Amino acid sequence: MEQVFKGRSFLAEKDFTKAELEYLIDFSIYLKQLKKQNISHRYLEGKNIALLFEKTSTRTRAAFTTAAIDLGAHPEFLGANDIQLGKKESVEDTARVLGSMFDGIEFRGFSQQVVEDLAKFSGVPVWNGLTDEWHPTQMIADFMTIKENFGTLENITLVYVGDGRNNMANSLLVTGAILGVNVRICAPKELFPAQEVTDYANKFAKESGSQLMVTDDIQKGVKDADVLYTDVWVSMGEEDQFEERVKLLKDYQINREMVMATGKQDDGLIVLHCLPAFHDTNTTYGKMIEEKFGISEMEITDDIFRSHWGRQFEEAENRMHSIKAIMAVTLGDLFIPRV
Repeated sequence: MEQVFKGRSFLAEKDFTKAELEYLIDFSIYLKQLKKQNISHRYLEGKNIALLFEKTSTRTRAAFTTAAIDLGAHPEFLGANDIQLGKKESVEDTARVLGSMFDGIEFRGFSQQVVEDLAKFSGVPVWNGLTDEWHPTQMIADFMTIKENFGTLENITLVYVGDGRNNMANSLLVTGAILGVNVRICAPKELFPAQEVTDYANKFAKESGSQLMVTDDIQKGVKDADVLYTDVWVSMGEEDQFEERVKLLKDYQINREMVMATGKQDDGLIVLHCLPAFHDTNTTYGKMIEEKFGISEMEITDDIFRSHWGRQFEEAENRMHSIKAIMAVTLGDLFIPRV
């Protein structure tokens, strides 16, 4: 028996092997079962967790908070107005101070370099709750949801449609390639993934047998998809690009026509979305979009969002279980077989 996760940070999916990611997915499913059966699993009793949030959050903050409490740890939230990373204080100085007070650190913000430096200088496990480049904790929840629905990740084809060069597309392409899931990025050429990301993914695909595709051809891209996945067309900090993105992506909306184009609509197809989703006008953004662009739905239509294909709320709940697994194995005193 050997602890292969203990003391490690979780910064990007590419840093972990197929077996390690599969272990995290399966352990997440196990912890979900314990939660549903009200069986205590306080693997981090007495630990203190710092939650650093440069970017606002609903699911990530709620998931880390509830996961920490279930594990017996105390989470301390530090928002954008509480931390001075790279402003009044260097990331290194902040990391050293927080590392002396807390047992683990979560960071959700803009720069991947910041989360890397927090891990380098803090001396404690650091977990990436999202940066502009990667969203690794989301990936464990996503592939956990897929495994729950299909019973396996073998021979599954996941198609991501929308902005193909954001953190979600990056993470899905690379994580799927590591796990042996067939991943397609279906996006306008202007929004294809960066070459560095596709190079990473192709390297892993050669080892796992994953079949990858990046295309702007919607019919070709979605045919035979088991999973349709989308995200908002405009990421946080890019609000000035709404008009440009709507023009580029209006044909890449997950709607009934796209669902039918998969040919799998009656054969177990599921639709995922990491949320929030612009699927109606019952929000401030929704009203703005309708007034400015004359549309009430963006990346996914309301009927598909609310349909039996939608698994976005299972996926959202699984953020808590997967984050719990990640924190428990990297910070807790769990003895885990070599994977």
